Amino acid sequence: MTDHRVLVVEDDHGLREALARGLREEHFDVLTAADGASALRAVHRQVDAVVLDIGLPDSDGRDVCQAMRAHGFTVPVVFLTAHGGLTDRLSGFSAGGDDYLAKPFHMAELAARLRAAMRRSGNEPAGGSSELRLDPARHVLAGRDCSVALTPTEFRLLACLMAVPGAVVRRRALLRAGWPEGAMVTDNTLDQYLARLRRKLGQVDSSHSIGTVRGVGYRFE
Repeated sequence: MTDHRVLVVEDDHGLREALARGLREEHFDVLTAADGASALRAVHRQVDAVVLDIGLPDSDGRDVCQAMRAHGFTVPVVFLTAHGGLTDRLSGFSAGGDDYLAKPFHMAELAARLRAAMRRSGNEPAGGSSELRLDPARHVLAGRDCSVALTPTEFRLLACLMAVPGAVVRRRALLRAGWPEGAMVTDNTLDQYLARLRRKLGQVDSSHSIGTVRGVGYRFE
């Protein structure tokens, strides 16, 4: 009997099929996707967890994870990567990932990490209701009738805000999301990026805005 549905996102055909086969043997129901765009379509099919390769052909897996979070999907995400250094792991967690597994790995460990992540989350798959969409492959913010290009930093900042609509995101968290560890970024630089995001958001959607909570941070409204 299968217990949970898992979406496997991996561009290498052989590895993708091996992951699907191994997880089915571990009693998971498995969907697969080969790139970020396909992953964002597939995650709408009520999945319970995502296994996400960071090195995808059309986008960075961390951007795909951020887009999932911005769209309202709270299911656990376990990153797969060939690089398991501390900086790599921290960047995965900052993007909204729940766990990080370096290649090569044992299938039993991946299955155990998936089940542990699902137990910790206690979340049901959820779909966002907003007509706004973040496209991690093209770094585009799309509304109902038009879209606008985002820089990589703008994408990461907006994804961080959209992942928790209505909640205040502190300035320090936005700095961590927008720039690599150790980057020298002033508060004024962050403010300038948020001002640019407000203008771009207004170009595609008049019903949402980015509010300022003075002395604390910003909020997607």
